[in-house]
Amino acid sequence: MTAALVLATAGLAGCVSAAGSTTSADGTTTVTIGVGGNIFDVPVKFADAEGYFAKQGIKVKYVTLTSSTGIAALQSGSVQFLTASPLDMVSAVSKQLPIEAVSVIGSGNPLGLVVSKKFAAAHNLSSSSPAATVAAALAGSTAGYSSSNTKAEAGIYLKAYGVDPGTVNWIELPSPSADKTALNTGQIDWFVTSEPIPLEIQNSGDGVVVADPLKVPAWSAADAGYGLFTAVTKSYASSDPAVVKKVVAAIQQATAYMSAHAGDGAVLKVAASTLPGTPNAVLGSSLRQVVWPADASMSQSDWNKTLAFLDSLGAISSGAKITSDNWTNQFVA
Repeated sequence: MTAALVLATAGLAGCVSAAGSTTSADGTTTVTIGVGGNIFDVPVKFADAEGYFAKQGIKVKYVTLTSSTGIAALQSGSVQFLTASPLDMVSAVSKQLPIEAVSVIGSGNPLGLVVSKKFAAAHNLSSSSPAATVAAALAGSTAGYSSSNTKAEAGIYLKAYGVDPGTVNWIELPSPSADKTALNTGQIDWFVTSEPIPLEIQNSGDGVVVADPLKVPAWSAADAGYGLFTAVTKSYASSDPAVVKKVVAAIQQATAYMSAHAGDGAVLKVAASTLPGTPNAVLGSSLRQVVWPADASMSQSDWNKTLAFLDSLGAISSGAKITSDNWTNQFVA
């Protein structure tokens, strides 16, 4: 969902930077952060709820953006910060756009492979079934997919356990919600998508999650690399470095807390407001599938790992690179 956002008018004693952030008479700076409306938003919203931004003298406004509109919003200055995915960064760099990642927010891929209750019963599968047992059961089955990435991620899992993805009957569907409907009607046996949808299906008794990043190494942060970053334009980083450092510090304080307390009450309260209607048990399990960093700094080796994962999905062009010209740790305390 894309939302338009109008910045509040500053008082007469305030000022507006060229990129659009606003500083009021009391020294508080208002910035706009573009978010994605998913589980990765939680640290940013948690930093807000716990007063981490306020402690830095920062007030935050949000606009929900899609992967197709986020970078454009950042370039235009309608948002000063963007929670960007690795694919967003690769796309921006391939177009030679002056965007840089200034901190990591989370790593890994919070995916779930959910099978229908009928399929689980027929193959004696449960959420505790070994990954190899599940993969063997999926040979010859019918799977839904709503993006080439999730189909490829499923394929990586199957191949890791000796199952040819070509033995699966793949049915393309328009969205994860369509996958869910197809599972409930028996059109498909299983599908893979990002959490919390798979865990919601399991929680409602309509299916069983039989694979996730905690069980499938290829989906984990250790193999897949980064999941989300704080990104800015290079011009904003140059003109407002103090603001960038404060925003990065607040988000890092949140991810550091979540690295040890991802499922506690304070975090779940923010997660529930971020993803309304999602049960707390589902939110807690989804949050634990992401590696939240105590230290928000990045490394070229982890960037290379991330690109290798994206390349294995066929999601990026051959030879795509992210170098130290596209990311920096200078704003991470």
